[in-house]
Amino acid sequence: MNLAGKRVLVFGSGKSGIGAAELLGQVGACPLIYDGNTEVNKEAVLHKISHVKNMEIYAGELPEKVMESLDLAVLSPGVPTDIPLVKSFYERGIPVWGEVELAYRTGRGRVLAITGTNGKTTTTALLGRIMSDAEDSVFVVGNIGTPYTSKALEMKDGSVTVAEISSFQLETIEEFAPEVSAILNITEDHLNRHHTMEEYIRVKELIVKNQKPENYCVLNYEDEVLREFGRHTVPKTVYFSSVRTLEEGIFLDGDQIILRTGGQEIPVVRTGELKLLGRHNFENVMAAVAMAYFAGVPMESIRRSICAFTAVEHRIEYVAEKKGVAYYNDSKGTNPDAAIKGIQAMNRPTLLIGGGYDKGSCYDEWLNSFQGKVRFLVLIGQTKEKIRDAAERLGVCPCILCEDLEEAVRVCAEKARPGDAVLLSPACASWGQFDNYEQRGDMFKEYVKRL
Repeated sequence: MNLAGKRVLVFGSGKSGIGAAELLGQVGACPLIYDGNTEVNKEAVLHKISHVKNMEIYAGELPEKVMESLDLAVLSPGVPTDIPLVKSFYERGIPVWGEVELAYRTGRGRVLAITGTNGKTTTTALLGRIMSDAEDSVFVVGNIGTPYTSKALEMKDGSVTVAEISSFQLETIEEFAPEVSAILNITEDHLNRHHTMEEYIRVKELIVKNQKPENYCVLNYEDEVLREFGRHTVPKTVYFSSVRTLEEGIFLDGDQIILRTGGQEIPVVRTGELKLLGRHNFENVMAAVAMAYFAGVPMESIRRSICAFTAVEHRIEYVAEKKGVAYYNDSKGTNPDAAIKGIQAMNRPTLLIGGGYDKGSCYDEWLNSFQGKVRFLVLIGQTKEKIRDAAERLGVCPCILCEDLEEAVRVCAEKARPGDAVLLSPACASWGQFDNYEQRGDMFKEYVKRL
């Protein structure tokens, strides 16, 4: 679609919506911003994109005459595709794209795309480092924090885009086609949006929808859903495993990561040479290495990059030691499976801060992973009673309920003994009390520094 002169509704006035509206203005389209929240500050939104001429903004109700004038609707990732207004776009024959589809159609160069329930951000950041060390023009975008649309027009034919793609963004792709894709794992998450695991899995697997036989898809062999999926994909499948050797693929053998491909066995790195800790991070390294290698980066260059890479902020991030107690920020543990990785990485008695927005998750597996390591579970947010009830039913550890994160940090400081750890790893989303997990992690670090 030639976007010049087209009236395009951008649904959502947050970071992604602003990025989409700016891009549309730059390519000659006529963007309109819509937000379902009647309280949205229209003047503040318009101020952010003041260079787009004659910008229209609507909140609450969308007038019928506006609906009739639309050529395209672009949804921000937070907008569900099954709400009445979006359904009406489809019924009227108005094309519906997501921010990723818009950016892909206007950007240039090669795309490497990563999805999965957990590990996306670390893998994306690591792959971005590998590609940046090897290529002249690299963009690291998507769910990692930089909207894809904000960089699309800077891309050239020789550019490489490394994109972290969420299930919300995959729902609305049409032509988006990465050269190399990866699905790191699929565990229960976002059921409040996708409703069933079957639908969540289907959406994650859309990342290969437009890939060709000469392309690659990197999959976790230890995820039964992905192992089976890999047998039927159009692109070439490359498996990774942290628990067994593979005839073809990349795997952890003792303390060494090895790639087997086309009859070759290529030593990649010893885990002791990496600055990342934990089996889950070794899986992230394997996925990034495989993606880079099959995107044409020499192994020697990959090896240098992965050995220099340090941990991502908010993912089992060391904060400080106070009175002999170590504090760790794992705010990116936004679901039970991710939070299991956080507690498994602790090597000392731990006071664990959990709870937050309720995404409909079950917490039993997370609670059972404590294995006597957690001295106190300090709970905040919408899910605090739900998690406490589950913890009491399972008999895992004493629970303390707090009003907010500041109180939780203070309670942990009072209860902790020298040699303990305090870990923020909530197993829940941040919404309700915070804008995002980054803000939650930043506030945790601030409260720790004040102790």
